[in-house]
Amino acid sequence: METKYIFVTGGVVSSLGKGIISASLACLLKARGYRVTIQKFDPYINVDPGTLNPYEHGECYVTEDGTETDLDLGHYERFTDIRTSRANNVTSGRIFQTVINKERHGDYLGKTVQIVPHITDEIKRNVKMLGASGDYDFVINEIGGTIGDIESQPFVESVRQLRWELGQNCLCIHLTYVPYLHAAKELKTKPTQHSVKELQAEGLQPDILILRTEKDIPAEMRRKIAQFCNVAPDAVIQSPDCPSIYEVPLVMHAQHLDEIVLRKTGVPVEGEPHMEPWMHFLDKLHSATQTVRIGLVGKYVELQDAYKSINEALLQSATHLDRKLDLVYVHSEKLDESNVDEKLAGLDGVIVAPGFGQRGIEGKFVALRWCREHDVPTLGICLGMQCMVIEYARNVLGLADAHSTEMDPNTKHPVIDLMDEQKSISNLGGTMRLGAYDCRLESESKAAEAYGSTDIRERHRHRFELNEAYRQALEDAGMRCVGRNPLTGLVEVVEVPSLRWYVGTQYHPEYNSTVLRPNPLFMAFMRAAIGQ
Repeated sequence: METKYIFVTGGVVSSLGKGIISASLACLLKARGYRVTIQKFDPYINVDPGTLNPYEHGECYVTEDGTETDLDLGHYERFTDIRTSRANNVTSGRIFQTVINKERHGDYLGKTVQIVPHITDEIKRNVKMLGASGDYDFVINEIGGTIGDIESQPFVESVRQLRWELGQNCLCIHLTYVPYLHAAKELKTKPTQHSVKELQAEGLQPDILILRTEKDIPAEMRRKIAQFCNVAPDAVIQSPDCPSIYEVPLVMHAQHLDEIVLRKTGVPVEGEPHMEPWMHFLDKLHSATQTVRIGLVGKYVELQDAYKSINEALLQSATHLDRKLDLVYVHSEKLDESNVDEKLAGLDGVIVAPGFGQRGIEGKFVALRWCREHDVPTLGICLGMQCMVIEYARNVLGLADAHSTEMDPNTKHPVIDLMDEQKSISNLGGTMRLGAYDCRLESESKAAEAYGSTDIRERHRHRFELNEAYRQALEDAGMRCVGRNPLTGLVEVVEVPSLRWYVGTQYHPEYNSTVLRPNPLFMAFMRAAIGQ
């Protein structure tokens, strides 16, 4: 069949959950046997989110091909088990950069370069690129931002043009917010009406409306919205708040979203999606009675999305092991010797989070020493693994001033140092060691036991590494370097075998964890935490 293109836009306010709706629809279509992928189009001028502060944008997600992307791609992968790439996340910055490079190269033969047609043509080229491969039946395109934003107008104009070019192979879903005024005890539809009018003013008519709401929207009110917005009554769907984002696909299916999409794109509706494994996961999520208490030590713990992939990997692994997750956030900047007992006592396991920079790092050292001395199952990720090495060098090897040259370029004992390949790099954007690399594990290690293999492949995002000059001293003192890149010898995994479970990884296992396939290392960490 011809590739179908679905566009998801948002109105009224941002952060409504376009990514969750897009991922949920992809999950349902994939469960029906269709080949599906999802793209995110971000209107900001940054070339990618790699240099954005987590306070600005939350987590930066990394794909296997080494692209720093929007965190919604994490949702796409977790909901669908598909693997995304550079082609799945496009920013205005990348679009403008490509067009300007073409202009500098002379590709436009002296013509005036304009938003229409040059920018819109480049957007359309990116939209259709995945579909042109012939690998997908459906390409879902999430348009970032909110309708009415100046920066999103070229994307909306591109979608308007594609509606005419693609005909029945194109469909638009608009997600809006229906607020509930507690004082009046009323749901208000006017913001949705205005949002759709704004969309129509830009030349787009939504085929399906999805209404985010905290309260049930009566059928009569949904019919009123359909009438005002020129949308079929059965294509007005509500998306109420759910206890878990993983319930959203079932909520959407209960209102026939997947069937409506198939019908409107001319695809026969046959049978039901195969959602039994998904429902089994949700049954486990809701039926678990015992709790596992995990501490997450980091400097961005006040931000909901800064450690999104870690949070979800913990929830997935706890659920598969029939436990409710009690996630305790521990701010590393506020952690010291005077309060570490109070903050960490009673935890079943501790994650020391990735990150960059000096702020909060001393608190991570305090947490790691406490966990090591109290034999609490601990997983250090990226900078968390590097902190494990520094703490061990300081307090076991006796190198009191051991540090990373990232934090202290003049340290006498640089147990963590800049990778050789990074030393000549001056530009920060997109230049780290990024993407999936091979790792060979020692056969008797806890990591190899977790994966059931000595050869694995995981994703990275770092510039610094364990300094080979200190490896032997660390190993002689009991910290084993049990995982290495087979080509470069770079240390990827460290363990302290004398402890129950004390493992650090230079890579990010959380990027490779999905609802139906939790990452093996998170599963092993969780088993250690619950004492299995």
